[in-house]
Amino acid sequence: MIRRLAALGGVTVLLSLVITPGAAALTRITGSGSSYVGPAMNDWQNGATSRGIPVNYSATNSPAGVNQYGDRTVDFGGTEAEVSSLIAAGGGGLSAQTRGYQYVPDVAGAVAVMYNVKDQGGKRVDYLHLTREVIGRIFSRDITRWNDQAITATNGGKPLPDQPITLVGRTGQSGTTALFYDFIAHAAPDAYKRFVARNVGNGMGNLPAGVRPIQLPGQGPDAEWYRLLADSDQIAKSVGSGSIPFSIAYDEFAYAQLYKVPTAWVQNGASQYTQPYAENIAAALKHAELRPDLSQKLDKVYSNTDPKSYPISAYSYVMMPCTSGRDTCRGGYGDQGKTDTITAFLEHVACDGQVNMARIGYSPLPPNLSQEIMNSNARLSGKPAKQLNPGNCGNPTFHGSLGAGAASPPDPLVTAGIINPDGKPKTGAGATAGPSAAQSAGPASGDKTATTAASPDEESAGGGSKNWREASPAAYDEGGFGGFGGWAALVLFVAIVAPLVVRGVIRKVRGS
Repeated sequence: MIRRLAALGGVTVLLSLVITPGAAALTRITGSGSSYVGPAMNDWQNGATSRGIPVNYSATNSPAGVNQYGDRTVDFGGTEAEVSSLIAAGGGGLSAQTRGYQYVPDVAGAVAVMYNVKDQGGKRVDYLHLTREVIGRIFSRDITRWNDQAITATNGGKPLPDQPITLVGRTGQSGTTALFYDFIAHAAPDAYKRFVARNVGNGMGNLPAGVRPIQLPGQGPDAEWYRLLADSDQIAKSVGSGSIPFSIAYDEFAYAQLYKVPTAWVQNGASQYTQPYAENIAAALKHAELRPDLSQKLDKVYSNTDPKSYPISAYSYVMMPCTSGRDTCRGGYGDQGKTDTITAFLEHVACDGQVNMARIGYSPLPPNLSQEIMNSNARLSGKPAKQLNPGNCGNPTFHGSLGAGAASPPDPLVTAGIINPDGKPKTGAGATAGPSAAQSAGPASGDKTATTAASPDEESAGGGSKNWREASPAAYDEGGFGGFGGWAALVLFVAIVAPLVVRGVIRKVRGS
């Protein structure tokens, strides 16, 4: 250790510099891709910079990140779209396959349904409730006007104005588009199939059977009803500012939080309406299925019957090299400085980097997936994986919490006595003619999400290979202790109780 005195503004300060013999200097690393994870990456970069870890990430879109990673123009990619799915949907991915890769889960998030709508009196609506099937039908252009009876029925019987619905989405290829339309395909399968049939060859590509689109139609019968914008930031700003009236959009919830954009209450498999706050994301992802390579299958998330679950939830991933442990590994960086940088960065992401996630619109990783980040570092470096525990990891899930900002606000229509928690209008709430809320709500009354199961061979551009199997345990464990799994509770119990036991033994020995 080298010590030196420095005078700063007349104050003498002792500076300590620790030098580790033989330590390689950290080399700056760059990444690009997913905008879904963009706000989280900003938080992680700031934390990494304060620790002297040089990282730069550009939020573009998942397919771009996968392809730039494969072309070696960046050191890591951010993605929700997998290599096999991109190849199937015509989105590239071959260069990434050649380079070799592993998927590293970095945060849990959700796609929010943003909107800009005014009621009959010209007041901005901030209470919109939608079933999964109605969302699927809206984004498949099966429901085209705001006063549609299916929308009226889920909002206490109060009709919205007779105005056309403008859909706002991403131009070009996007992992968020792939994730969202994977949900749409399950939420309203018949309307979705008609949508694809109308638009194949009009900018969506020639999709093989079962492969979800990674981009929306730029021409054709539905194109005039879309406003396609370059990125998630532009979508949130445009919808939030009111510059696109009577519009509805899909976007990562963190952008809705950032720009204060109203987001819909979405009905889940328990017929309850929820928004994508951390506690609801965590509840939904208890039913995520993880394949051996850690990629995700979300069918059971969409239909999760936990009353708290938010159905359009999903994990985000870093794509990085690996030297062993995966069939897709092809070697590391060839630069020890880059290896040291990304492993230090990802350790920060796994632990302290999860502290702010609930506050900015995500949900922190459960302990088993934070540990998987350490396992991914081991697959790159060839060194034993660091074992995380409550004593060495700041991730709030190791301590029985999701962090500040995790709780969802109360449902405004329930609070006002307009609807029951299951979405059905209160007696005398003034429901209008047409389908009742009971007819449009819940798995027992027409929501096809609960009864339509995807084929095991189905391939999704939101993530997936045709050769998948359920992992055990899957994502957020179904065990006790707030959904974080029994092993995490045991580790925390030992961390708290063991020092007390040791202290008591010492006192007893001294007393004797």
